[in-house]
Amino acid sequence: MTITIQIGNSDNKLTQRRWADFVAAVSDRLEVYVEDRSAEIHFFGAPHTWAQWQNAAWVVSIESDVLKFLRPELAYIARTFDQDSIALTVGETEFVKP
Repeated sequence: MTITIQIGNSDNKLTQRRWADFVAAVSDRLEVYVEDRSAEIHFFGAPHTWAQWQNAAWVVSIESDVLKFLRPELAYIARTFDQDSIALTVGETEFVKP
């Protein structure tokens, strides 16, 4: 299955250092699943460093049974960084053929 994880700091609640730590915390958590081969990160991106809004996104292929662990881990990270939420989109990838 494919998931998309999105985080942001549009309310400027986080300092630059805390924002960097927040991004790293999400990334580090995903890397645990990459290392045990239950996930593969296809994309990570964020706007230019001088952009008005801070946000980041990951697109990940992940085994469906991993979600029961990942959801509470993302909730914990959000709580740790005083965030209201982390956006998680879950779905199946569809290959559109010509």
